[in-house]
Amino acid sequence: MLRAREAGPVRALEPGAPWPARLSARSALYTDLHVLLDATSEPLSSAGYRSLVVDDNCIARRSAAARRKIWKELKARYILDTEHPLFAAFLQEWRRCRSEPERGLTAYMLLALHDRLVADLGVGWLCPLLRRAPAELRVADVLGFLERAAESRPEVAAWSDHTRTAVAQKYAASVRDFGLARGAIRKVTVRPALHGAPVRLLVRALRLGGVGPLDLVRAPIFRLLALEGHEVVDALGELNGREALRFRMQGDVVELDVEEAA
Repeated sequence: MLRAREAGPVRALEPGAPWPARLSARSALYTDLHVLLDATSEPLSSAGYRSLVVDDNCIARRSAAARRKIWKELKARYILDTEHPLFAAFLQEWRRCRSEPERGLTAYMLLALHDRLVADLGVGWLCPLLRRAPAELRVADVLGFLERAAESRPEVAAWSDHTRTAVAQKYAASVRDFGLARGAIRKVTVRPALHGAPVRLLVRALRLGGVGPLDLVRAPIFRLLALEGHEVVDALGELNGREALRFRMQGDVVELDVEEAA
């Protein structure tokens, strides 16, 4: 389970946040998100992003109904409103990305932070496979995770077999789309490289969730990037050396700055 001191604007850090089944309809839609964000260099309100999708058809859907549907699905996954602090933090980091793999991981962080199911799958199920990469990523194993969770998750117990299977399939496809797996039929995991933007976004999210400095460097949510225990401190130290953030830890005193890093 993911933990935070208090609930906030980050659903993955809210102790009672339910698991949504939105992935049963479509995958993460990362390519569509990328196209939308490439359509403007300006931070927009929710209405502004909606206009790009529905009125300007920047994602190239044939009908108005299809444009409205894709907008609804994208917004549910990625917030798409710079008045929301998590999305505003994501957008800052998205602009600082230096490569496509870094963008993919940063978008994955946003999806997981806004979707408790994706977060818990990433922390509790996917992390060991990323650490053993290349390890086979099987839809049947995702489905097994969901079926076990149904014992304590009433929302999952209420899902039909079709919904559970669809969620498992779309989740596996999404993991590949974000660059955490490769392969079409047989998927194997890819351990994520250490990039500044997704780590900084996790730091920003933990702060939004009210997590203090010492608890922050021990937060299990870093398992989304296959980092555990002392590896978090090591990763922050390496990024400090690259000037991707500023980090110093002495005993229980932690100094961490993601705002002023070059």
